[in-house]
Amino acid sequence: MVKINVNGQSRQVDAPAEMPLLWALRDELHLVGTKFGCGAGLCGACTVHVDGEAVRACQTPIGTVGAGKITTIEAVGTTPVGAKVQQAWLDLDVMQCGYCQAGQIMQATALLTSNPKPSDAEIDDAMNGNICRCATYTRIRAAIRRVAQGTEA
Repeated sequence: MVKINVNGQSRQVDAPAEMPLLWALRDELHLVGTKFGCGAGLCGACTVHVDGEAVRACQTPIGTVGAGKITTIEAVGTTPVGAKVQQAWLDLDVMQCGYCQAGQIMQATALLTSNPKPSDAEIDDAMNGNICRCATYTRIRAAIRRVAQGTEA
């Protein structure tokens, strides 16, 4: 039994400590917004926050989280920055197929929380490794810029 804090709630997961956080979230806690992409931490579809830092849930054993506060796509919109990022995504119609977008939003929110006014190079650096098969990168960057410039609707 592993005890974790997810989206502000203390939860117990009947899982071995080495189970990837991704599977604990999806299969045990039924928080299916976090997606499985590559399973190797390379695509970013499984990105969640642990204490505000973007991490790849497919590569993070649940037993290593400890007292860390996990935030998933289901709750990121309750944070001021997360709500602005989600609104910018909608305003600019960023999604195409949408599969990677939970991870994209989580990565962008972590960036804008730690650096509210990133340069284009900082945006590119932070978002590097979050892959979008539909190639909506231009709209992703535009949405991040919109929040950084405070021009969200």
